[in-house]
Amino acid sequence: MKDAELIKRKNDHLDIVLHPARAVSRVRTGFERWRFEHCALPELDLDRIDLRTSLFGRPLNAPLLISSMTGGANRARSINRHLAEAAQALGLAMGVGSQRVALEGNSNVGLTRELRDIAPDIPLLANLGAAQIIGRDGLDFARRAVEMIDADALIVHLNPLQEALQSGGDRDWRGVLAAIAQVVAALPVPVVIKEVGAGLSAPVAQRLAEVGVTMLDVAGAGGTSWAAVEGERAATPQARAVAMAFADWGIPTAEALRGLRQQLPEMPLIASGGISDGIDAAKALRLGADLVGQAAAVLGSATASTEAVTAHFQTIIDQLRVVCFCTGSANLTALKAAPLLSAEATA
Repeated sequence: MKDAELIKRKNDHLDIVLHPARAVSRVRTGFERWRFEHCALPELDLDRIDLRTSLFGRPLNAPLLISSMTGGANRARSINRHLAEAAQALGLAMGVGSQRVALEGNSNVGLTRELRDIAPDIPLLANLGAAQIIGRDGLDFARRAVEMIDADALIVHLNPLQEALQSGGDRDWRGVLAAIAQVVAALPVPVVIKEVGAGLSAPVAQRLAEVGVTMLDVAGAGGTSWAAVEGERAATPQARAVAMAFADWGIPTAEALRGLRQQLPEMPLIASGGISDGIDAAKALRLGADLVGQAAAVLGSATASTEAVTAHFQTIIDQLRVVCFCTGSANLTALKAAPLLSAEATA
């Protein structure tokens, strides 16, 4: 596919996701089914609650990942700069959008070592689609993606539904697992596998664990629906009808998270997909996540300024801290043991 076509696609995606009513999943995340038990006597100092953790040997001030957003359009340059500056200021992890355009074309669209210069202390994650690693140049692409931004890890994203519905999408997914295994064996950095909004099932997670993947991002249903996004982009009524039928497809984020944690109790997990605030983030951590990711919800702020992104994530951090306070949790370890009740049972 030509650079111009790929960049147009990325611009279309940004325009649609910036208007959530056009892209939101018809599925709820499942976090609404859970409610923390309130502790009226926390015996804690709110300001001394410890949200610190680490990822790939780098410290984090809070268990938050600015999830992969965009890596193709020209405006990705300023978006990624705003995100990187905010991540560095707050001590959060950051994953870049797909580096396919930067690797295949003549434009790096801001995905260079400049990002590492902006954010020297944070975990920075490179990103490629599964379709890019199964080709002849797959290993070379994977290595270059990491080197391009001096990344601490490589995300390989799985988006079969989106590709099936996308005009010119990658339809042949034979050999993806073998390609992932090859990348895991060859790269000097960890490999993270993520879905893009339809969720990872426990059987798929098990297969990925068996080939040595370091971390999984459940990226469940309940946030952006890439089926709906492709429906909005569809060139014909028929293509739109096919895509829109899948707007409620996928495993809700909370359900996917619980399934993966039960299947793989030791696997590091990221929860993303419709995380709306710090309370959702706290529920995700309690249900088994080690890190919580957010993308679409901060995209509007990312197009505006570094200050807007910083304010957005500071709000989530403050909310997460209050959840800890009102559950009597002095730190993340305590939060993971806080009483969490079925909302149906408390209704």
